Amino acid sequence: MDKIENVELKYLTVEDYQELKSTMIEAYPHLPDPYWSLDEIRSLTKVFPEGQVVIKVNGEIAGVALSIIVQMEDFEGNHSYNEVTANYTFKTHTDKGDMLYGIDVFIRSDYRGLRLGRRLYDYRKELCEQLNLRGIMFGGRIPNYHKFADELSPRQYIDKVRRKEIDDPVLNFQLSNDFYPSRILKGYLEGDHVSKEYAVLLKWDNVYFEKPNKKASTIKTVVRLGLVQWQMRNYKNLEGLMQQAEYFVDAVSDYRSDFALFPEFFNAPLMADFNALSEPDAIRELAKFTTAIKERFSELSISYNINIITGSMPEVINGKLYNVGYLCRRDGSTERYEKLHVTPDEAKLWGMQGGTEIRTFDTDCGKIGILICYDVEFPELGRLLANEGMDILFVPFLTDTQNGYSRVRNCAQARAIENECYVAIAGSVGNLPKVHNMDIQFAQSTVFTPCDFAFPANGVKAEATPNAEMILVVDVDLDLLRELNTFGSVRNLRDRRIDIFELRKR
Repeated sequence: MDKIENVELKYLTVEDYQELKSTMIEAYPHLPDPYWSLDEIRSLTKVFPEGQVVIKVNGEIAGVALSIIVQMEDFEGNHSYNEVTANYTFKTHTDKGDMLYGIDVFIRSDYRGLRLGRRLYDYRKELCEQLNLRGIMFGGRIPNYHKFADELSPRQYIDKVRRKEIDDPVLNFQLSNDFYPSRILKGYLEGDHVSKEYAVLLKWDNVYFEKPNKKASTIKTVVRLGLVQWQMRNYKNLEGLMQQAEYFVDAVSDYRSDFALFPEFFNAPLMADFNALSEPDAIRELAKFTTAIKERFSELSISYNINIITGSMPEVINGKLYNVGYLCRRDGSTERYEKLHVTPDEAKLWGMQGGTEIRTFDTDCGKIGILICYDVEFPELGRLLANEGMDILFVPFLTDTQNGYSRVRNCAQARAIENECYVAIAGSVGNLPKVHNMDIQFAQSTVFTPCDFAFPANGVKAEATPNAEMILVVDVDLDLLRELNTFGSVRNLRDRRIDIFELRKR
């Protein structure tokens, strides 16, 4: 597989048909008629276009999910695939139905292991919530059942799979995505000999479902943040460091976080091998790892379907040393950000230069800003980002003492209040006795909010345990910011006296 440059979730169109046909033949080698006809796909995309999606990697179809809307009570009992699709005419689809029924989902073999299937299921769940449906149901094949059919009934087989006594990658995947077995379907898919024509009726309940006769409520935009409070420890090499980083990415993505935030200079342990060098030379040796770390984080953002803010790392550009980081989006794109204000120690001990660009970044969860540590102590930067529509400000930091941490914390909280935004800060804890100028660290990672009735009274949404390695997973509601902008007790953004002063970028 070539280097992944772009991952897109798109609606399926009839123009995709020939590629879809070839991928279905590859995906279902055991079925007598493994692909849909062109007329069937045309009909499906016409009656319910929002339910038919593909994931494209570098412009090539990597996965597909097809679905219709049905009335749940019509298909709660035993039924077949032919019945639920009305012999592939999809006349069972109704916009007045209350259940999303999945009729197909698969990932091409070349793209398995990237967790693209999870994206398709997450899309279905979000669609289900958006359409206010009761949930999702589908008949799940059990293609490994033929190996055990002589000794186990379908129900016994499913029980053993749930207890991890039998490995069924298809059913295991459904269960890991919060679906639960409802009943056994006999004679479900004609010709599915490896499943002995059995299937499991799997369901997922939409906890936000409201009966249609209830008053409609505003759909909130809720973003989940995953903050990594990183423990400094010695690593033998880059691979060891990135294994630990992937562990945290995996952990926060398991909670369906939209962002993972790492601290400033989280990769400092790799300098241990360069202690014999001067401090300026050692930090420049560390900078040689930056490109590889960025590329690895980009791969993780795709594989775990999460936007990653890489904290910060040293980088040498045209002979000058900078403190930079990368936003690795889950669509495969990356963006660079710079520390604008270097601390006196960074300048004196390492010869580090301040960056020159301040800007916001567009993401699938709104517009964000990123300021590295010391930068958050300069209020003009946060206000410039707020002027560009920033909803969430991320601050990776590294502080050795509690008074240094207090400067970052108190200034970050001020930025949340004055700019009517959320501010998430993440730092490192522990010590690195073998790395010069990185002896000790103090941190308490936190998410701050504005101070008004819709938010915590003290402006602290959540905070980690001080000086302990952990993750902090926090939901923030962007619609509350919109309400605050208009109806807040005070309106810091709207009430600025721009008639008597001006703040702008050069």
